[in-house]
Amino acid sequence: MAGHSKFKNIMHRKGAQDAKRSKLFSKLSREITVAAKMGTPDPEMNPRLRLAIAAAKAQSVPKDNIERAIKKAAGDEDANYDEVRYEGYGPGGVAVLVEALTDNRNRTAGVIRAAFSKHGGALGETGSVAFMFDRVGEIEYAGTAADADQVMEAAIEAGADDVVSDEETHVITCAFENVAEVSSALGESLGEPQSVRIVWRPQTGTAVDEDKAATLMKLIDALEDDDDVQNVFANYEISDEVMEKLAAA
Repeated sequence: MAGHSKFKNIMHRKGAQDAKRSKLFSKLSREITVAAKMGTPDPEMNPRLRLAIAAAKAQSVPKDNIERAIKKAAGDEDANYDEVRYEGYGPGGVAVLVEALTDNRNRTAGVIRAAFSKHGGALGETGSVAFMFDRVGEIEYAGTAADADQVMEAAIEAGADDVVSDEETHVITCAFENVAEVSSALGESLGEPQSVRIVWRPQTGTAVDEDKAATLMKLIDALEDDDDVQNVFANYEISDEVMEKLAAA
């Protein structure tokens, strides 16, 4: 499990405010509904649903919300969503991947295209940037959950591939198809994680200066703010100094 990753999931600001947290709950609930509708409503027999529920629990989505989202799959014929991935380039040539669940492809595509255009980017064809990323499972624990050695041992036992630990977090990665099983095993030894998700992890980073970084963050915020967008990933590489300036702005 050697090596480390200096790239963070672009969803770092989700849940920072009450309005964003409510929106996040809605997106997590939508994923539960889609997962239940595509398979069985029994999470033990439906790995995607099991993962969706684990991700929701990690964000403290109430049990009632989770159960309601599962029931909606069986009782709401209008709960039909298409999974769509959009790819493009943001300011500074940063590769951007957007995952959406939508009941209207034309509406969502228009919103995504407008966001890219407004913030100095360009929407590309499917496959235009995905080759720059690896799809992996990512389970995150607070740094206080255990020490690095304990997390490493638990991760090995659970079948994970890599662990990156610092003072604030432990980020455990595994094959994306195994994330439900690995997170369940980790839960037994380390407790509930902070987050469980399947991510697109950049293979390399694109350095971005302060001006481009500010515009890039606006693009990412605009994309994440759309109700149909589930996840946004990008291969930006921004210095700590620039990140501090952006945070203070």
